[in-house]
Amino acid sequence: MLIVKRRFSAAKISMSVRAGIVGLPNVGKSTLFNAVVENGKAQAANFPFCTIEPNVGIVAVPDKRLNVLSELSKSQRTVPASIEFVDIAGLVKGASQGEGLGNKFLSHIREVDSIIQVVRCFEDNDIVHVSGKVDPNSDIDVINLELVFSDLDQEEAEKSALEKIQQALMDGKPARSVSLTDLQKDAVKHLCLLTMKPVIYVANVAESDLAEPGINHHVKDVMTLASELQSGLITISAQVEAELTELPPEERIEYLKSLGVDESGLGNLIRATYSLLGLRTYFTSGEKVAYDDFVTAGSLAAAREKGLLRSEGKDYVVQEGDVMLFRFNV
Repeated sequence: MLIVKRRFSAAKISMSVRAGIVGLPNVGKSTLFNAVVENGKAQAANFPFCTIEPNVGIVAVPDKRLNVLSELSKSQRTVPASIEFVDIAGLVKGASQGEGLGNKFLSHIREVDSIIQVVRCFEDNDIVHVSGKVDPNSDIDVINLELVFSDLDQEEAEKSALEKIQQALMDGKPARSVSLTDLQKDAVKHLCLLTMKPVIYVANVAESDLAEPGINHHVKDVMTLASELQSGLITISAQVEAELTELPPEERIEYLKSLGVDESGLGNLIRATYSLLGLRTYFTSGEKVAYDDFVTAGSLAAAREKGLLRSEGKDYVVQEGDVMLFRFNV
C-alpha cells in the first residue's frame, strides 16, 4: 500500500478532509454534489429546503503522481487520498435565529473542515430565488453574516457556560453537575473538561459481600456520594475477578453461582459503562429482529414465519440487542 497524501491537524493524521457545500436554497448545491460524487443521490428540486439531512459522499482525490509512484514501487495496493463532501441544506437570512431550521443546518457546518459556498450566477425564471432576484454579492453577504452571528452565539454560549462551570468548580463540584443547554454543552465540548466526563464508581468489596453489597456501610457511603455527584456505581470484588481469570471458562459460572451472583464484575462494569454513555449493542447478522426473538425462534426462517422480522427506515433508533441487516444501494 502506498500513501502519498496526509493531512496533519492537532496530532491527528487523516487521509480525508470534510468539505461542506453551503449556500442559499436553489443555488445548485445538491446538483453540484451529485455531479462530483459518484452515485450521488441528493435530491435537487425547485423549492427551498428539499435537502433536510446532509448528504455525504467520499471522492478519491485524482493525482497522476500516485499511479506513477505505485508502478515504480510495485505496490500491491494503491490507496489515494480522499475528500468527503457534505451537502448541507440551504441557509436563509435569519438562520442563526432559527429561520428555515437554520440552527440545525449551522450545526452540520461546524462539523466540516472547510466550506464550499455555492453562489448563484445564472438567470432562470423557472428556478425560484429566495430573495426574488439573482444578486451574488447579497447572497454571499447573507451566508457570511449568518456564519458570523452563529459564531457570536457560540461564543456567548461558551462564556455563559464557563461562568456556570467556574462557580461549580470553585464550590468543589464537578462540571457535569452544572445544568447546561445543548448549545452550551456543544460550546464547551472542545475543552474536554475532566470533571465533565461521566464517572462510574467501583466499590471493591470482599468476596463475602459480593452477593449482598448493600449491607456494607462503606458501599452505602459511596452510593450516596455517587448519587450526589450524578455518577454511576457498581460493586465488584477485584480478588474474585483475579481468581476467575485462573479458571477455565466452563468453571467460572459455577464459581460465581457459589458466591451468589450470576455475572462477573467485568460484565457489570461494561454494562454500566454502556448505560452511562447511552450506548446500545446491535448485531449485523441477517435481517432485522430482536435478539431474544431470534434466539427463541431458533432460525431466521422461523422468525420470519412468526412475523418477528421487520423493516425500518433510516430514522429508526437502534434498540439494545437488535439483530440487523443493512441494505445499501450500489
